[in-house]
Amino acid sequence: MIRRLLAALASMTLAFAAIMMDAGRACAHGTVGDYTFLEPIVAEDANPKNEFDILRPSWVRTSEGHEFALGFSLEKKLSENSSILLGSAWVESSKKGPLVSADVSAPPNPAHELRLSGALSMSMPVGDPKVGAETHFRMGPELLWAKGMGDLPNNNPVLKYLRPIGFQGDLGYSANTAGRAMHDLFADEVIEYSLLYLSNSVRDVGLPWPIRNLYLYTEFNYEQLIAGPSGQTFPAIRITPGLAFMNRSIELSVATQFALNNATVRDNHAAVIGLLDLFIDDLIPATNWTPFR
Repeated sequence: MIRRLLAALASMTLAFAAIMMDAGRACAHGTVGDYTFLEPIVAEDANPKNEFDILRPSWVRTSEGHEFALGFSLEKKLSENSSILLGSAWVESSKKGPLVSADVSAPPNPAHELRLSGALSMSMPVGDPKVGAETHFRMGPELLWAKGMGDLPNNNPVLKYLRPIGFQGDLGYSANTAGRAMHDLFADEVIEYSLLYLSNSVRDVGLPWPIRNLYLYTEFNYEQLIAGPSGQTFPAIRITPGLAFMNRSIELSVATQFALNNATVRDNHAAVIGLLDLFIDDLIPATNWTPFR
C-alpha cells in the first residue's frame, strides 16, 4: 500500500515538473498582441480564458488573531470574447457563497496590446451568518482593462526596457438585493513586468529557466462600503507586491499585502496570498471548444 502511494506521489511530482519545465511554447492565455498578461492574485482579469484556479490560499493576521482562507474558481470561454466563471471560498469556520460572473470583452486591439471588458457578478448566500456569511444575494457590474506598453519604440535604448510593463485593473460595484443596504465599491490596479516579454520582444539578455518566465508585479487594492452600518464604511486600501511564474500550462504566484491607511491596519497586520492556476485548454485540449463564435 505504501509503495503504491509513493509511486503515485512520484508520478504526480514528475507530471508537475514536466508542466513547470514546459516553456518551449509561448504562452497563449490572456495574450493581446505580443503581451501575455498574468492572472492577477486579487484583481479581476479582463481576458476571457479556459482556466482553473485550483488553489488560492491566503493567511491574514489581524488585531483579533488570524484568518486562513482557501478559494478556487473555474472559468470557461463561451466565445473568443466572452466567458463565465464560477468560484467559491472557505474561510476558517465559515464559507463564502458561490460567485458567478459573466464577462464580455470588446474585440482586443493587438496593435496597442489593449483589451476592455465588462462583467456582471452575482454571489449567493451560503453558510452561517453568525460567522460572517452573506445573508442575501449580491450583484453588480464591473469594468475591466488590460494594457501593454508595446506602443513604446523598440529602437530607443531606454524606452524599450519599459515595453515589458503591463497594466491590468477593475472597477466594480456590488449591492445586496434585499435586506439592509450594503453597497460595496471596489477598484484594483496591477502593474506588472514580464521577463518573458523582455526576452522575446525586446532583447534576449540570456535569462535562464525559470527566471525567464517570471513576472514582477504590484497591485493596489481599494474596497469600501459606501452604504452600510455606521462605523463600517471606512475605505480599505492595500498594496500587494508579488512574484509569478507562468508558462503555457500553469501559473504559480505568491504575494504579501500591506495596509496603506489607518482604517485597514486593524484587519491587515500581515498577509500572505498564493495562487495555483491551470490553463486547462492546454492540459485538456477538448475544453477549448466554445458554444458561440
